[in-house]
Amino acid sequence: MRTGIFVQVRLGSTRLARKALLPLAGSTVIAQVMRALVPVPADVRALLTDRESLAALAPEAAASGFLVMAGHPDDVLTRYADAARQFDVQRIVRATGDNPLTCPRLARQILAIHVDRKADLSQYLGCPWGTGVEVIEAAALFAAEREASRADEREHPTTYLYRHADRFVIVEDQAPAAHRLPEARVTVDTADDYARVCRIFADLYRGEPIESDAVVAWWRTAAAGGAAGG
Repeated sequence: MRTGIFVQVRLGSTRLARKALLPLAGSTVIAQVMRALVPVPADVRALLTDRESLAALAPEAAASGFLVMAGHPDDVLTRYADAARQFDVQRIVRATGDNPLTCPRLARQILAIHVDRKADLSQYLGCPWGTGVEVIEAAALFAAEREASRADEREHPTTYLYRHADRFVIVEDQAPAAHRLPEARVTVDTADDYARVCRIFADLYRGEPIESDAVVAWWRTAAAGGAAGG
């Protein structure tokens, strides 16, 4: 069974323009996302984007050893299903391009749990927002592609599956205690988010992906000093 790591990213954000290409620790936000996913076992690694973003993102993908596919600009569910077919994968680790603090340890662990429990969809709960991934079986994704009709079910590739938990095996374990801090926000969606993530990288980054237990420890220290906010 082939596994694909697919990173959903495009450059049309209105809140923080072209955020995936913003500088971060000597590279870019999207480069740090890809770097964090290298330790996660997979047969294929690819950025999934739209045609308007393809030219700018292709060099970033190539520099990190990722492939790139331009798919539907708004129907992200179809974009993922098309990628699963194009790259011939049966299991997908889904990450997003605004999460440079994606935790490789948690990704490996939830992937192993997903396989062990023969799940259709798996994720950790309770980890800082912006550190986790989802693991999805392509067969479940194809079922959602055929059946999902609501706009939010097309925009978010796993919403339909969560809404039909009676039909799919969904694993949502709590993250390990050292990695658990649901109130922490380390995704990059606004200028304040970006400034915070830059501070975390300045304090913690030493050339290797930053694990989420280090993010949790940083956040608690910063919060105690009143510095964790925007």
